[in-house]
Amino acid sequence: MSEEIKNLIPKQVWANFYELTLIPRPTGHTEAVARYVENFGKSLGLETLRDGVGNVLIRKPATPGKEKSKGVILQSHLDMVPQKNSSVNHNFLTDPIDAYVEGDWVTARETTLGADNGIGAALAMAVLSDNTLKHGPLEALFTIDEEVGMDGAFGLKPGFLKGEILINCDSEEEGQLFVGCAGGADLNISFQFKDDTYIPKDDVAVKLSLTGLKGGHSGVDIHLGRANANKLIFRFLKEAVAGYGARLSSIDGGSLRNAIPREAFVVITLPEDNADIFWEIVSDYQELFRTEFAGIETGINFTAEKVERPTTLIPEEIQDDLINAVEGCQNGVISMLHDFPGTVESSSNLAIVTSSEGLIEIKILVRSSSESRKAWVNSSLESIFSLAGARVDEGGSYNGWQPNINSPILKVMLQTYKDLYRKTPAVKVMHAGLECGIIQGIYPDMDMISIGPDLQHPHSPDERVSISSVAKVWDFLKATLENIE
Repeated sequence: MSEEIKNLIPKQVWANFYELTLIPRPTGHTEAVARYVENFGKSLGLETLRDGVGNVLIRKPATPGKEKSKGVILQSHLDMVPQKNSSVNHNFLTDPIDAYVEGDWVTARETTLGADNGIGAALAMAVLSDNTLKHGPLEALFTIDEEVGMDGAFGLKPGFLKGEILINCDSEEEGQLFVGCAGGADLNISFQFKDDTYIPKDDVAVKLSLTGLKGGHSGVDIHLGRANANKLIFRFLKEAVAGYGARLSSIDGGSLRNAIPREAFVVITLPEDNADIFWEIVSDYQELFRTEFAGIETGINFTAEKVERPTTLIPEEIQDDLINAVEGCQNGVISMLHDFPGTVESSSNLAIVTSSEGLIEIKILVRSSSESRKAWVNSSLESIFSLAGARVDEGGSYNGWQPNINSPILKVMLQTYKDLYRKTPAVKVMHAGLECGIIQGIYPDMDMISIGPDLQHPHSPDERVSISSVAKVWDFLKATLENIE
């Protein structure tokens, strides 16, 4: 852990972020960080509240002369995505993030950094503690468990928030003003069966390991064409089964629904007579994957090793149906937005495929700015897995945040940014899911916008945040608060 982070500029922001890196806070385990932020607010003598689901709200009175300005809510989430490289021994429930400075970036050793959305929380905390700023009535809302289920946003009640304007601090490109985002839905797919206990005596067992992929955020990075570990390994399995008599024993691919899967591991059996040539086929596929993803992926590793024979196999008909369904499953970008060129409208992320005794589970995250298109993608995925004999359940659906190009806060922030930096910021819609859409459903008259610094590769161990862009966002946020009337 590098303490030099605390001395970066602006110090009040980075000191807060440093403290957050010391607190384990994966989704579903946010009580410690919520308690820390709650105590932070109370230590400043500010009104500090917790709602029924555990969100923290801190209120700061207007500075003299700004009492009649519109109330502003600074919103961020407290949880982070726990992703690590398989080579590192890190427990996200107990260990601090090993963050350090590298040039203009703050990053972490072999794990996610948690700048998504720790840097947004740190910005809000800095505003709360800085008594030199000029602003109207302020609220800082720190939600819990955004990354899986958006439980904090869904748990908000009408009347809890007083402000008329919400500035979400969870976007990831400085110089961009986000006015809309995609909605999403979870697909939960399962195959149930009775394990096959017959394994020919001359068969050998092989573990296949596909590692070294970049992964990333299934919303922000989905348009980059990165490899999906589940799709690649099932592509190989189709040939291994058809051409070399392989039988599938177990699969463990991906780890989080909202992260592009970086790794997948499979145990198979195959006739010993095919073992020697099988190693060559694995090597050939490694070269094929590297060639097809040249310029996108730089470290694909696909290896095979002999292991102890398993005691059970997945029944052949289930295995074949699973392989065909995963091969046919839509993954990645599905459609683009016409009104915002270069922005993804709809996508799917085949995030997790795992097996256990008598059960295979598949988890997919569908995103779309269009509710009808989201339903269509869900329907197509449901069809292919239903044809394969699987059970398909939809859950966790949330609406997107619909753009308002006539937003008053957008006009203020466009002019403020021009005055500060002598250029016009881009106005965009984000394919990732922000909490704004859910909050908009609870507070339909609230004016909303989203900002943030340059943050690269969220939801992956390559996550990093630009130091210089944090300084620009801080100055922009201070000026915006002063200009709101």
